[in-house]
Amino acid sequence: MLVVYHSQSGASAKLAAAGMEGALEHCPDARFSRSVDVGAPEIVASTGVLLVCAENSGRLAGGMKDLLDRTFYPMIGHRCSLPYALLISAGNDGRGAVAEAQRILRGIPFTEALEPLIIRGVPDQAALLKAREFGAGFAAGLEMGIF
Repeated sequence: MLVVYHSQSGASAKLAAAGMEGALEHCPDARFSRSVDVGAPEIVASTGVLLVCAENSGRLAGGMKDLLDRTFYPMIGHRCSLPYALLISAGNDGRGAVAEAQRILRGIPFTEALEPLIIRGVPDQAALLKAREFGAGFAAGLEMGIF
């Protein structure tokens, strides 16, 4: 399992770290990387991908969009179809970022394993707990072969 994040303000990084903590409960070999450090080979080597990023101006944050743009055609070339989960840190709504990511990921095609989780506002302890549970749930589903 791979947890990939893009963060400018630090909010997405905190959520990603919490998601990784949860993932490690079920997947001790889970990997944690910034989106700028990931390419198609790292994704292909995964059993599933947890993508964590912010919404910027109602859209997917640039760093995560860059990752998806860089890996889109190579992933299609690898005929790689992985389960994914999406965690969005949003100042307002988050739905625009979710829709943009889903549209790109369907084209690879990846399979949405969980309903996207949108955390609105500055992540507090309750939000970090939700992110941790989200990561744990995704990892558990991968471990059990549900996704």
